[in-house]
Amino acid sequence: MLMVIFSVNSYGQKIDNAGEYLTFIGKEFKQISDEMWDYTSAAAHGKSARTVEKKRKEIVTQLTQSIGKIQRLPGFKGDETYKDSVVSYLKLSKLVMNEDYAKIVDMEEIAEQSYDAMEAYMLAKEKADDKMGEANLMVDEQEHAFAAKNNVNLIESNDKISKKLKEAGKVYKYYNVIYLIFFKSYKQELYVLDAQNKGDFNAMEQNRNALTKTVAEGKAKMAAIQPFSGDGSVKAACLDMLNFYEKEAVKFSDVASFFLQKEKFDKIKASFDAKKPADRKQADVDQFNAAVNEFNAASNKYNATNQELNQNRSKLLEKWNNASDKLIDRFVPKKKK
Repeated sequence: MLMVIFSVNSYGQKIDNAGEYLTFIGKEFKQISDEMWDYTSAAAHGKSARTVEKKRKEIVTQLTQSIGKIQRLPGFKGDETYKDSVVSYLKLSKLVMNEDYAKIVDMEEIAEQSYDAMEAYMLAKEKADDKMGEANLMVDEQEHAFAAKNNVNLIESNDKISKKLKEAGKVYKYYNVIYLIFFKSYKQELYVLDAQNKGDFNAMEQNRNALTKTVAEGKAKMAAIQPFSGDGSVKAACLDMLNFYEKEAVKFSDVASFFLQKEKFDKIKASFDAKKPADRKQADVDQFNAAVNEFNAASNKYNATNQELNQNRSKLLEKWNNASDKLIDRFVPKKKK
């Protein structure tokens, strides 16, 4: 918020009244703005909307009280512009907290289920944050207009909430674009892995080809993205993930071939087991032994490939998560304890 410094001139008491009026409203505005920022900051630094749900409800209650308190305050010298702007901000804040953020809590539960769900979830958060940022700036403008009209000097505070919201908004918009690029291939890879676990060769091939496509699309989009304020760590981490998925899609072809080899082996084994030992010819034995050797070789390659992919995936995902956390920590201030 802003500090008030009273000018000493012929207005005397009128200036004092203007300062007191500004301070009264500003106290309520600052308290709510601080609470809103703490809520936003907590969500940004790893706390889900569900975990801060109690805080959201507390803010709604506080907003209701502040709205009533400021609405009962008369306009200053008949001018209610500044007061009305703060009331409008508080009402919008209440609406956003009651509706937008409440929906976000529900959307968060299903966001991981698909790319479309995640995109909708992140867009909803971005729109809600934009509403709060715009409303905060509107109050700032009216505060400055009131101060100028009534000869009150204002000193900008370094921790002004409107500035924090504006800067945080820039970070979120930047990060969200990259995150969705990452998430699209991340989710597509999960479809491949699910098909692999089910031993569904056709589904593996279909989703492997789709993964190749999402990676190519992601790389094309990443080429146009610049580092954020000189910080290119998240972009680099995302590109590392896309490069991994690209190579993985190729290796998945070898993984998928294992299931064809297994299907072939199962048929030969079933035919071999169906014959009594006395009825088996040397050709049957040779065919079965060859099938065993081929299947064992395929199994070893399958296991080695999976181990390599799992290790690389784990390492790169950790790098991605660390880069994401550090970007937010660097550019979005944490809640003060």
